[in-house]
Amino acid sequence: MYAVFEGKGAYVSKIDATLQDHANPAVDLVTRQSIAIRDATSLGLRGEGRLVLVEGSEAALTAAGELFKAFAKKLEGADAEAAYRAFKSQDEDVASGIGFIFG
Repeated sequence: MYAVFEGKGAYVSKIDATLQDHANPAVDLVTRQSIAIRDATSLGLRGEGRLVLVEGSEAALTAAGELFKAFAKKLEGADAEAAYRAFKSQDEDVASGIGFIFG
């Protein structure tokens, strides 16, 4: 299971600040999941925002939605799928590059 969130403009810095608040039990749950944070342009997507991919349990995705709801939009449908594919494609490119170097 996964969820992709998009923060834009002044709210981009709130993503990092929120994930640093380890006194919050929801942050602890979310940060124990697989998290990737990238700028939309670095993934080849339109937009000026920052995307957060959270892969994990349903409880963690719900907690992430609550943490980010004030400043980030949860992507749905085709937008979420496109972002997810872009994250995975970039990960595969990195993995194949490392294999080429050390292979």
